[in-house]
Amino acid sequence: MSPTEGRHPEGVSAPPTADVIVVAAGTSARMGGSDKLATTIGDRPLLAWTLAALAASPVVERIVVVTASDRIAVIAAARWLPNVVVAVVAGADRRQGSVAAGVAALDDSLVEGRAGRVGRPTDDRVILIHDGARPLVTPALVESVARATDRHGAAIPVLAVTETIKRVGHGLVLETVDRSTLASAQTPQGIRAGLLRTAYREHRPDGPETWTDEAALFEACRIPVHAVPGDPLNLKVTVPADLDRVRSALLGAPTIRIGIGHDSHPFGPAEPLALGGVVIVGAPRLHGHSDGDVALHAVCDALLGAAGLGDLGRLFPAGPATPPGIASRELVTEVVRRVEEAGWRPLALDLTIVAARPRLGPHLDGMREAVAGLTGLASEAVNVKASTGNLDGMEGAGRGMSALAVATLGASRPW
Repeated sequence: MSPTEGRHPEGVSAPPTADVIVVAAGTSARMGGSDKLATTIGDRPLLAWTLAALAASPVVERIVVVTASDRIAVIAAARWLPNVVVAVVAGADRRQGSVAAGVAALDDSLVEGRAGRVGRPTDDRVILIHDGARPLVTPALVESVARATDRHGAAIPVLAVTETIKRVGHGLVLETVDRSTLASAQTPQGIRAGLLRTAYREHRPDGPETWTDEAALFEACRIPVHAVPGDPLNLKVTVPADLDRVRSALLGAPTIRIGIGHDSHPFGPAEPLALGGVVIVGAPRLHGHSDGDVALHAVCDALLGAAGLGDLGRLFPAGPATPPGIASRELVTEVVRRVEEAGWRPLALDLTIVAARPRLGPHLDGMREAVAGLTGLASEAVNVKASTGNLDGMEGAGRGMSALAVATLGASRPW
């Protein structure tokens, strides 16, 4: 039978139940020597949050935790262990061996009758494998992968690659890789039990090959793997900085942040003027390493400040790394991308431009629309105004202009 033959269509019936193997036997090599799964977040370790997130899914029936042999007793006796955990077992040196140990523990649990299924063939059992270091997994993602696995035989969640990808070697860029067919894989990764046994017959878990994830094994066995949309916030804790993001998510980070940005530039000898994302012909250009758009620079600093990501000068220093004359619109696009990657989204912007010249009134609406388009905001969430009276200093003398921006950010998802 093919992986999809005889399966019910998605959405027609109730979601399948699933068993989960949580892989938690790693060495946390990139965490500076500390065990990331034992790191306390709030009142319990990171692993406890992962297990609680999985147990919250109505499709999860049983969980097996695979860990280092010296951690078994502590985890098995932990008060935070969910009731759906039926075993805590020792892992292996490689991920595939740890997963196999989890599969064996699930089979033992079935034989012992701890959580049997009525009328569901053993080979049809949906098995999900999840990283112990992904505590932000949602019930919706678990169900999505379980449904796809039940229907197709094997499934994983993926995220489209948004960065430009380069192939490099010996310190040189060799080529640009087409990213349209590339995606990054997440967990949980799903497989029906019968197909997994077939894969193990073809490639033993203790064999010479090493698989970086379960899908790599399935692909080698010519088992079609169905891709479902992943969750950008389902991050895997790999380096110490990831713990800060997870801690903010789990313990309730503020849902609103405010940032202030300020910049000033003198006029230069050339023209036209780039300001607020529009071009004003006949007005002198502002001097700077970029196109000198003082208004967009202030917007960038306000967004970065609200997200806690430093400032524009550190992101785009005036040097060889930043192309001379770079359009500030490009800077805003990159800043917004980084803000969103950090888990925030712009909610509103208030921008004030201070200058004695040129006359800005006819251009304010255009700037408003330009800033809104660059930041993904509705035009009514952006306010652009000009201050021209009672000025002193560089602005009052007409030698340059400055801008002040206030940005309001909201969390990308309610923590």
